[in-house]
Amino acid sequence: MRARYGVPLALTAVGAAGLTYAAGFEVRSFRLRRVTVPVLPRGMRPLRVLQVSDIHMVSGQRKKQRWLQSLAGLRPDFVVNTGDNLSDTEGVPETLDALGPLMEFPGAYVFGSNDYYGPKLRNPARYLVERVRGRHGLNGNAPVTGAVHNPWEDLRDAFDAAGWVGLSNSRGRLKLDGIEIALTGLDDPHIKRDRYAEVAGGPESGADLSLAVVHAPYLRSLDAFTADGYPLVLAGHTHGGQLCIPFYGALVTNCDIDPDRVKGLSTHTAGGHTSFLHVSAGCGTNRYTPVRFACPPEATLLTLTERG
Repeated sequence: MRARYGVPLALTAVGAAGLTYAAGFEVRSFRLRRVTVPVLPRGMRPLRVLQVSDIHMVSGQRKKQRWLQSLAGLRPDFVVNTGDNLSDTEGVPETLDALGPLMEFPGAYVFGSNDYYGPKLRNPARYLVERVRGRHGLNGNAPVTGAVHNPWEDLRDAFDAAGWVGLSNSRGRLKLDGIEIALTGLDDPHIKRDRYAEVAGGPESGADLSLAVVHAPYLRSLDAFTADGYPLVLAGHTHGGQLCIPFYGALVTNCDIDPDRVKGLSTHTAGGHTSFLHVSAGCGTNRYTPVRFACPPEATLLTLTERG
């Protein structure tokens, strides 16, 4: 009896303990990642950029709201929001409450698929299948039907009223005490809303620094930004893999980027140019899979410094 049932019972206990940790602790264990990126022209003072991503706000997530509010204490030069703010059709007021202190700073944003559409319950194993088949989102899969539409217009209007610059297939500028930052962004490639031809042409002349912003780091977007000469691309979407294996890393990325670059700072090369790429693991989850393992929720404070 002991030999027959001991191992399965032990494995069940370990699995239950892991699920309890992933759903009860790590998913609320918010962290701040600090990264230094040498992209500024000589003689320019360092810039502190706070990137928030993949909040996936659900009504009642008080700890997440308080943590996001506390990030204003970092006093960044500007904020970049890389999308997927919502995971609840009723989540706009609480999202804006959480981001309210950050909206006192200059900022820019793009939207992700979950800003536009509510999430659906799906088998997490499908992410592994999609990775094997090279099919992600609407990039190879059938179009979504019966999707719930989120009130993303309310979110957009509030961001715009705060002075944040919308970058969905568009360009914009931020002025910071005599420093001019040009930004170029795309709408979400995960649902094929990206239109690079509308923003092509590379960094703008006259700006002190040009940055690129996109929600999902699909290779076609990274290739286009990099080939056009942007020194830094900011993205989110991947959740860092969300459920990772300790000492190994992510199994999936939910797009066509490789798992080695699923989160953090790396580089991307295309068209004879190399850009820095920062992918945020984000601070939320799909409301139907509220777990994280070996991948804590995060925001990132990027300190931009002079090029070497």
